[in-house]
Formats: sequence, structure tokens, C-alpha cells
Amino acid sequence: MRQFLLIIFLLAITCMSSFSQRFEGGLLGGLNGSQVDGDSYKGYHKAGLVLGGFAQTDISRNVFVSMELKFAQKGSRNIDSTAAYGQIKYVMRLNYAEMPVYLGIRTGEKVSFLVGVSPGYLISGAEYNDYGKFPPEDQHPFNAFDLEAMVGFRFQVSKRLFIDMRGAYSILPIRQITDGMQLYYWRDNQFNNVLNTTVLYRLDF
Repeated sequence: MRQFLLIIFLLAITCMSSFSQRFEGGLLGGLNGSQVDGDSYKGYHKAGLVLGGFAQTDISRNVFVSMELKFAQKGSRNIDSTAAYGQIKYVMRLNYAEMPVYLGIRTGEKVSFLVGVSPGYLISGAEYNDYGKFPPEDQHPFNAFDLEAMVGFRFQVSKRLFIDMRGAYSILPIRQITDGMQLYYWRDNQFNNVLNTTVLYRLDF
């Protein structure tokens, strides 16, 4: 898995260097507010970090395309002390390596509309309750691959600084329920549902 991530990173850097005359790029960081549709809870209660880099190029005066390579934390968190069956705590922690690809449309001097897809590779996934991490016999694996549709807006703060606000939702289930399975925290096929705020800083190559 580490070798896979290293190869992807090196390919991204090579592409950015090869097209440095046409592309601009930089660093990004921010926060996810996430939930998982298909569990027994509601609300974007699971906070997570987002860190990585981006590259983009204009294809016309008002349209650009962009690609990112980033680490993103997602999952689900129950904060209701009156949860079903007396369970107070439930936390799902998912860590992804993601490579979003999207189209940007400049709708004004400082605002752009974003639409695209975000494939992701699951680095790790774990669940916790009042007694700690689920024991091996209670663990149910997540799908290694996630594919999300995303939409959002970008606001230009200065020549180098931008703020993105996005929503993303899994097109494919991150985990499927099997017939006859009855668990207090899991009621249907599960999908990542994420709200994201990211700061992007443009660098000169």
C-alpha cells in the first residue's frame, strides 16, 4: 500500500513538473465534516483533516481543470447519550488517499463553481464503541475503493489564496450489508457523505 501511494505521488509530481509552463499548483489543507449514510446516526459529527497538493490549468478564460492528491479523514460519530440499546459511543474512522479531478467554471471575478469526481483508496478503517476498538470477530471490512461525486464553490481571497467549500457523496457503497445482519449501528449499505472546507495556496514552479 505504501508503494502504491509513493508511485501515485511521484506520478503527480512528474506531471506537474512536465507541464510547469501550462500548469499552476500548490498546497491545500482543511477540514471535513462527515457522516456515513446507512449507519444508525445522523449529522456531520465526525471531523477530519485534509492535507495535500493540487495542480490546475486553464482551458479557456472562464474554465479550468484541476487535480488534487490528498489525505482525507472521514467517518461517523455518535454523540447522543440516549443512543439505541444503551450504546453511548460509536465512532467510525476512515483514512483515504484521494485524487479528485474536477472542472471549474468562473462565475465572477472572485467565485468559481466546481464539479467533478473523487476516487479514493482506503488506507485504514476502524470502529470504536464504549469498550474501545471493535474486536476482530466484530469487524466488518470496508471496500478498498471509494468513488465520490462532488460539487462546490471556490472563493479567491488574494492572488495566491483560495477557499473551497464542497459537498461530496459516494457513488459506490463503502460497505454493503448482508441479508439477515442486525447490528445497532448499521442498517443499510453505507456511503460517505462529506462537507469540506479547504484553503489552497498557490505556489510558483
